[in-house]
Amino acid sequence: MGKFKFGVNLWGAENRENWVAKCRRAEALGYDVISVPDHLGSGRNAPFPALTMAAAVTQRPRVGTLVSNVPFYNFALFARDVVTTVKMTGDRLDLGLGSGHMKSEFDDAGLPWIPAKERIEYLTKGLDHLREQFVAEGITPPPLLLAGNSDGVLSLAAREADIAGFSGLRQAPGKAPGTFQLDDAERMDERVAFFQSRTNGRNPELNVLVQRVVVADDQRAAAAAWREEVKDEDGLDVDALLETPQLLFGTVAEIVRQLQERRERYGFSYITVFEPMMETFAPVVKELSGQ
Repeated sequence: MGKFKFGVNLWGAENRENWVAKCRRAEALGYDVISVPDHLGSGRNAPFPALTMAAAVTQRPRVGTLVSNVPFYNFALFARDVVTTVKMTGDRLDLGLGSGHMKSEFDDAGLPWIPAKERIEYLTKGLDHLREQFVAEGITPPPLLLAGNSDGVLSLAAREADIAGFSGLRQAPGKAPGTFQLDDAERMDERVAFFQSRTNGRNPELNVLVQRVVVADDQRAAAAAWREEVKDEDGLDVDALLETPQLLFGTVAEIVRQLQERRERYGFSYITVFEPMMETFAPVVKELSGQ
């Protein structure tokens, strides 16, 4: 079982100075990885230029996409961007790839929303193209993170990834595409077991993307408040929310214990939080760094 590693997923920046400050703050707080998502919308950074700057203005953290939406891209153009970023970051890039899950973003980009099976096939072909390009350029491939929740993506990750990312989110039944609900602890058990059954003796690092961190004296009240905030009346109850590994509620000591228990249960040693929780989660990073 690996030592803990901590990442922060930074969403965007108003300008150069703001981005530099965020990246340096993440490094100062002890985060091991600065990642950038691949989403459309106001204030969102293009991943590879942002990561290149993040590497240039920091010394220690790795940088990575979490994750690049491969069906957005032409293979040749995407491979050029990846190869350039590997070079410009001094081999500090962790390449996170996914098959896309937001229909609205495909609509905004003027791209067809193809079935999940076809998006995963496109992701697989894109990975093959990238590897061919690494060979052609004489570049050592960066560590590969594949993230998702479906059988198809987790099977691909089990075969190919250095890091497997577990989102713990699934399409909400009967809701519009892109409306998600959290898996509970038992469903996450099943997803991890499914993945492990297909690794064929490989031992990839396991990452979980935490959706919310609340440091509070009263765990149950914090979980109930979150449930009310997101209007999750049809989702998990408070007891289930306290158990699911995508959420962290409690004192720093309680959250430390939760992460230790969940590493034992699921194998999650690489923990990523979203930018709004960067400061809140920092005392936990400090407590568990190197363990």
